Formats: sequence, C-alpha cells, structure tokens
Amino acid sequence: MSDYTVRAISADGRIRGFSALTTDLVQELQRKHQTLPVVSAALGRTATMGAIMGCMLKEEKDRVTIQVDGDGPVGRMMVDANGNGEVRGTVDNPAVLLPLNQAGKLDVAAAVGKGSIYILKDLGLKEPYRGTSPIISGELAEDFTYYFTASEQIPSSVGLGVLVNRDRILTAGGYLIQVMPDAAEETISELEQRISSLTSLTDLLQNGVTPEELLLRLMGEGAEILERQPVKFQCRCSYEKTEAMLKSLGEGEIRSIIEELGQAEVICNFCNEKYLFDRSELEKMI
Repeated sequence: MSDYTVRAISADGRIRGFSALTTDLVQELQRKHQTLPVVSAALGRTATMGAIMGCMLKEEKDRVTIQVDGDGPVGRMMVDANGNGEVRGTVDNPAVLLPLNQAGKLDVAAAVGKGSIYILKDLGLKEPYRGTSPIISGELAEDFTYYFTASEQIPSSVGLGVLVNRDRILTAGGYLIQVMPDAAEETISELEQRISSLTSLTDLLQNGVTPEELLLRLMGEGAEILERQPVKFQCRCSYEKTEAMLKSLGEGEIRSIIEELGQAEVICNFCNEKYLFDRSELEKMI
C-alpha cells in the first residue's frame, strides 16, 4: 500500500483527526541517509509528523518545517513538507548506535535527548508563523502533543510509530487528534478512553489497520473521512537552484573556489544529491 494521509471530522464536528501511513517515505529517508535503526525511528517519527502537518495546510504551495534540536547523539533533525504531500528530511548524525531501552525497544529518547522543537509555517503571508516548545521526553509523540497543546493552544494527542528491522522499515505511521474549544467534557472523556485503550500503533499498522480505520477507532462512530492525499519523499533541490546559490556567493568567493579547488561540489543535505560545477562553469558564473 502506498503512503497517504487522511483527514477526518467527528460526527458532532468537535474533534478533528489526521492520520498517515509513511512506510515508503521512511524507507526512502533510510536509504538516502543510510540511517541506523534508532535514527531511522527518530527521523521517521519526525517525518511522519511532517506529513500530517503538511496535510493540515490549506494550499499546495504552503510549507511547514519541523526542527528537532536535541542534545542527544542524533543531533538536529529537520523535516520539510508542503500541502501537496511532498516530504523531505535530514539528520546530523545518521550512524548512531545505542543499546535498547529497558522495555527492549529502540531508545529514541536517549538518541534525541533534551532541547527544543521549532515549527515554521510558510503560508504565503508577509511573515511565517513560528512556534517552539521544549522536548519533554525525546520519544517525539509526547513532545509534539505538548507542542500543539502548549504552543498552539489546541488540546491534542499524537501517536507516532516506526518499526525497523536493520535497514528495512517494516511499517511507519501516526495520528493527530485535536479537540475543538466547544467540545463537551463527555466527548473529551470518551476520546481519552479510546486513546488509552489503543494498542501498539506499529502492531496495528503491521496487521493491516489503515489510517481511515485508525481514525474511526479513535474518533468514534459516525466520524467522516474528508480527504485522502498521497505522500512521498520529494526534494526540491536542482542544478539551477544550486547554481543560483553559488552565484550568490559573489565573484570573490567563486574565484577563490576556482584557485583553491578548481571546481565546486555541492551536496544537498536532504537527499544527498551531488552537483558538480567545473572550472569553466564557475568562470561563466563570474
């Protein structure tokens, strides 16, 4: 099954939900960056959140950037998504190897560490929206739950899961449930019970539970699926954009590159694509 996101609304219109299947996306990130399992899980959870937040954007050209800046060995993770279901991501240290945690699972919390989450939304306005919140656990689902509740003032619940076997991503996905301001206490209580009774997210996904079924379990009978959108890894780098970046360095810097190196090699952080500019191409820029 190809990756996609789903958007839904509860029967009474007081709960909205988003869910995503991102197995192929996370597998491509693993392949691009050669991440070891605990990094695959951390970056995969962040990318899944990016896919979900991209689904929340109103316009295809709108963008959201997530930066998880922890003091753990993984370093900084960055995910960029747009309203068209295109997601890309990068991580400082893809080759982190840690022992399993006390529960016998990948120790994502130790890999991420403590620090901050930064969210930037470019909605085509004069100034982008910027939000931030502390990393409270490092497991990321709890951290994004805290972000939405504390920074955006929307009571929320986030679930993120990535199941890894060496360099193979067995399944990946997640959900975001948000409660509207006029929701009754009974509605909130029932939602909390359904969330707490949910078994392992990765087990559900591996057993074939779809994003639609996941939302219906969480949001109750009568919930309506409003939209489905394909999700894929897509980088926006290109030869032309890289050339423009080099030109922006100025004549002096380009001449220094020619004299010292004879050529310029630029590697995209998001997809590891290499762009090589030889001496003649650099001279044309001047």
